[in-house]
Amino acid sequence: MLEARIAARYLRARKGHAAVNVISGIALAGVVVATTAIVIVLSVFNGFSNLAESQLSIVDPPLSVVPTQGKVLTATLDGAIPVVSEQGLAMVGDRQHPVTLLGVPDEWLTASGIGQTVIDGVVSLGDTIVGQAALMALGPAVTLSTHPGDERGLRIYVPRRKGRVNPANPMTAFREQRMEVAGVFQTGNQRHDQELIILPINTLRQMLDYDSTQASAMEIWGTTAKPSEIQSLLGNPQGIKVLTRIEQEQHSFSMIAVEKWVTFLMLVFILLIAMFNVLSTLSLLILEKRDSRHIFDAMGMSPERVRGIFAWEGAMVTALGGVVGVILGVLLSLAQQWGRFIKLSGDPTMMVIDVYPVEVHVGDVLVVLGLVVVTSALTAWLTSLIAKRI
Repeated sequence: MLEARIAARYLRARKGHAAVNVISGIALAGVVVATTAIVIVLSVFNGFSNLAESQLSIVDPPLSVVPTQGKVLTATLDGAIPVVSEQGLAMVGDRQHPVTLLGVPDEWLTASGIGQTVIDGVVSLGDTIVGQAALMALGPAVTLSTHPGDERGLRIYVPRRKGRVNPANPMTAFREQRMEVAGVFQTGNQRHDQELIILPINTLRQMLDYDSTQASAMEIWGTTAKPSEIQSLLGNPQGIKVLTRIEQEQHSFSMIAVEKWVTFLMLVFILLIAMFNVLSTLSLLILEKRDSRHIFDAMGMSPERVRGIFAWEGAMVTALGGVVGVILGVLLSLAQQWGRFIKLSGDPTMMVIDVYPVEVHVGDVLVVLGLVVVTSALTAWLTSLIAKRI
């Protein structure tokens, strides 16, 4: 196409005024920087998402069968381990801390591999001299200033589900259980490490007035089955669903996804600003080439085709900057992914990782390339409008 060939020649040729050359370079650099930043930021969020997924392997099972309504599940499945979960309050002396209670049978301790995360004490939920034992995450242990073998013991409170409550004595609204701290664990998952206490399932069932068939979920460990296959084994009943590890922590991954795409939209706004810089440069170019219009008239080109030349140049400038930015962003992201050059600030001994996690996804690159195509088309359209007015 003749218009595209002329636009490409304009793109390569030096401008008549040095200021136009400088402004053109700045405008092109703006597009490059904006698209590079988009690719890098999306890759960093992918890295943090994968990091969060890698921290789910200890407490979260590969598959979990949960009720869709309410908290109680009565279905059974061979090979599945029932667990009971509830919010409660833990106290040691005069210190208190809101916690998530997880009641599990003994076989859960082996299946989950929780023993690998114990940093103090032993892995045990058995009876002791003080009473039954519990495993406590590092966060509650620090807040309550307790440790395995603490003679003060641990008091756990949950809301009473059945029976009458005496308004004159608010404590009758809670069930209390005294336990001993057998071990303290640290999984690396922030949510679990800040609030989780593991105790025998029968103890928590008794506190919640559950019978031996009731549970909050059935966890399936050591399986490669798909959720649909487990659903079929259960007979596809109403009122239950099968969750993968990621779905069990959906709120965490949803937050990462929201942050990722909100940041993406902010960077898109910056790219649009860079696009308007390109338009400003093209306006100067149109003014500079206005005296050449009689040449196009002599060639028999209509005003629409002349405007098409500048529209093509606007699209080429934006597309060139966008493609260069995508390539640069991918190269920098891959360099960090493989070379791990940029470190996280802080004490490495207190962090799960000490470098920025990065992972390039082809889908993200295609999204950015699609954005470049849309921006180029928009630049071409706006350039043709500017050329029509000048």
